[in-house]
Amino acid sequence: MKTRLLGGIVALVLAVVGTLLLISYVQGSEARAQADLQPIDVLVVEKQIPQGSTLDQIKSAVKLASLPSASVPNGALKSLDGLDGKVASADLVPGEPLLGVRLVDPTSLAAPGSVPVPAGMQEISVQLDAQRVVGGRIAAGDTVGVVALFAGDGPDGATAQQIFHKVLVTSVQRAAAQNSGNNGNNQASSEQANTQLPTGQLLVTFARSDADAQKIAFAAEFGKLWLTKEPASATESAPAVIKKVELVK
Repeated sequence: MKTRLLGGIVALVLAVVGTLLLISYVQGSEARAQADLQPIDVLVVEKQIPQGSTLDQIKSAVKLASLPSASVPNGALKSLDGLDGKVASADLVPGEPLLGVRLVDPTSLAAPGSVPVPAGMQEISVQLDAQRVVGGRIAAGDTVGVVALFAGDGPDGATAQQIFHKVLVTSVQRAAAQNSGNNGNNQASSEQANTQLPTGQLLVTFARSDADAQKIAFAAEFGKLWLTKEPASATESAPAVIKKVELVK
């Protein structure tokens, strides 16, 4: 009886020792495997990052993770220090390491002949005759005032009001200039370009909030729009509605 009991105790001790040795071996193997992989800490995308996201938005969507060096592409970032003002150049998906080439200057995202849309704003376009666009002398990056005119019956019906000040123009599309053929010279001087009468209509695109975009669309559809070239230094008067009867007093 005692022999059986002693044998059972020895078997139990051997089983415990064997289990501990196995655990130690597995842990050692994992440590050796990790050492062989040479893990490094890099920033990994944790949540979807849309194109154009700012650095603050990117910071909230990435985390520092340890990855095997063999799986980390060149240019993977370990921090976002010194990258102020950069934005995401493309949509970034969860699980991918954050690469330095994915963060660019906002101006690089703008199409040729346009400027970037400020964060939180959207674009809306209106088609206008040159006389309504300061003779066509409006370019991307300018700020303009938007004047809305509405016709009406009677002297008190017609109204005009500058509904917005210093609206950012993100792009201006116009008909291609015709070749004058003057002595084979295809490049007009800056003076000629500034005084030449524009042909056709211009498509002017603004950056504005969603609510303001609705107002611009309404005024363009049911009234008429005129633009003023309004730099940041221009004075803004108090809002006023002008009626026809007030102009003929």
